[in-house]
Amino acid sequence: MFDSVGWGEILVLIVAGLFILGPERLPEAASWLAKSVRKVREFASGARQQLQDEMGPEFDEFRKPLEDLRQLRNFDPRRAITNHLFDGDPDPLGLNGTSGGSTKPNGYPAVTAKPTEPETLKPGEKPPVDPDAT
Repeated sequence: MFDSVGWGEILVLIVAGLFILGPERLPEAASWLAKSVRKVREFASGARQQLQDEMGPEFDEFRKPLEDLRQLRNFDPRRAITNHLFDGDPDPLGLNGTSGGSTKPNGYPAVTAKPTEPETLKPGEKPPVDPDAT
């Protein structure tokens, strides 16, 4: 409900309350506000419970579209595209959890060349000649 209100705004409201009401009446006003908010919450939960009791199982069907709308509020295009293209696989390329390499800052694995062991020559076999060596 008050997700967008930060500590800075709350501090400004408290300071404004101190100036408007004064330090003598501020505790009374805070107590009255807390009681009012508590009553409103009780009324809302009571109304929801009464509606749920009267509607029965149809209440959940009624809430489903509201829950879908709430999920749209948290819509993330990147997550939606990933879910659509890769069936929700968070690591479609299998890059997470690989060992043997560090990760660059851009998220791609670092390319590291593994040293190859020279093949041993069989008895009587000559080593290959490098044409660029001459």
